[in-house]
Amino acid sequence: MNAFKDRLKGLYAITDQQLITEENFSESVEATLQGGTRIIQYRDKSNNQDKRLQQARTLRALCHQYHAICIINDDIELAKAVNAHGVHLGKDDFSLTKARQVLGKNAIIGVSCYNDLDRAIAAEKDKADYVAFGAIFSSTTKPEANIAGLDIITKAKQQLSIPICTIGGITQENIQQVIQHGADMAAVISGIFSTENTKQSSTALSRFFN
Repeated sequence: MNAFKDRLKGLYAITDQQLITEENFSESVEATLQGGTRIIQYRDKSNNQDKRLQQARTLRALCHQYHAICIINDDIELAKAVNAHGVHLGKDDFSLTKARQVLGKNAIIGVSCYNDLDRAIAAEKDKADYVAFGAIFSSTTKPEANIAGLDIITKAKQQLSIPICTIGGITQENIQQVIQHGADMAAVISGIFSTENTKQSSTALSRFFN
């Protein structure tokens, strides 16, 4: 068993190329890790493969330095190339089975389940390591996303044994609600990387898990 799989708990930061400049990438990632982020996902939908590889390597190295978990969004080949701890899959990405074949049994594989509990149950049967629900609240990152609400966390906790991540509109004002409903992880983008002080924002969010 990969020891990192037992550490799927806490603040889960997701990078966003709209909020983090290339020049500030390393600084921003290190700041959120210093602030208590335990899992960080590299998410960049651009087609600049050289930039993506370079940034993913930087993120992986910083995660090693701060004993955090490094996840790559969607791209299993990139995850393999930088020796990330795992990959996060959406509904239009590679199958979980394919990801497992490429990355191996010790890789962490997370699956977006939106507001679909049946999808989460199926993902657990297919050996996903965690599932993510959202948007829990309205989100500035994806304003068009359907609202899953807090109740889905409670229902999922009753039916699943793998860790649950929540995403969408999570702030310092409402993060305690998702934790109280049973979330193991809270994924945050704007609430970390669009703030004036990334480290302070991360500290303020991560303290709710301590």
